[in-house]
Amino acid sequence: DVPAVLDADVLTTLAGEGGLEALRGAPARVLTPHPGEAARLLDASVASVQADRFSAARELAARSGQVAVLKGAGTLVAAPDGRCRVVIRGTPALAVAGSGDVLAGACAALLAQGLGAFEAASAGAWAHAVAGERAAGGRDRGMLASEVAGALAGVLGELAAASTHAARR
Repeated sequence: DVPAVLDADVLTTLAGEGGLEALRGAPARVLTPHPGEAARLLDASVASVQADRFSAARELAARSGQVAVLKGAGTLVAAPDGRCRVVIRGTPALAVAGSGDVLAGACAALLAQGLGAFEAASAGAWAHAVAGERAAGGRDRGMLASEVAGALAGVLGELAAASTHAARR
């Protein structure tokens, strides 16, 4: 009965048991699939998901009635109403085991603080990408997810400070 972020094995389970439609009407959920998970959820090929990432992200959101974050270069955040945001920040160094867990945690933390699912997913994906850039320090690979998590606290703090400052205006 509470908002949640669905990632990894939960997405795999959904692909095999009732699919995305089982999420319709549930409290706010954020799905965070990589292209392979998105392909399984949509009963499509990874190539077709990658060929039209916008359509894939929007279809995930529309069929589930939830927000979908399609991970990858140019992470997409799609809402069931058709809105779609592109995260133009990030680094190839984020393609490391555990990085998606950090993204899911960032989205979950923002969701738990009362942001709507689309806003939490958008801010979480952006903060994750910026944290990845900072942690990578110009490297394209060889980063650990723990380095991203370490940089994330500072990025989220800056985001909160900017939001507070803007609210005071």
